[in-house]
Amino acid sequence: MEGDVSGALARGSVATRLPAQDLERARRFYSEKLGLEPFDERPGGLLYRCGDSSFVVFQSTGASPGTFTQMGFQVDDLDTVVIELRAKGVVFEDVDSPGFHTHDGIAEIEGNYPSTGARGERGAWFRDSEGNLLGVGELVR
Repeated sequence: MEGDVSGALARGSVATRLPAQDLERARRFYSEKLGLEPFDERPGGLLYRCGDSSFVVFQSTGASPGTFTQMGFQVDDLDTVVIELRAKGVVFEDVDSPGFHTHDGIAEIEGNYPSTGARGERGAWFRDSEGNLLGVGELVR
């Protein structure tokens, strides 16, 4: 269909937006704990790039409820990432949900989307300085 919005969106890209009540505190967390530096910035916002994707941490008066995963990083070696982040003081969440639970901060998740070619995923979750719940996942092939 000409002018079909879903078609236009499908050709676009997706970028996550994460709220921060204290942008400088968030900048320190992402730098010191995650090893990420802003690719670009503007008043009230920090743009980060990871691979071919991006996300923004923005100044907000609202707070994240932190009750669900707001952004996820896909990595090749979850164990190494968890070890590195723990060494920098990142605390991983214990998750007990239908279908999976964490053991030592890592969940084994059965099944995955067929298009990934994976039979499952391993995942871990932590909160940033602003209470945003972030996930790290590794496909299991």
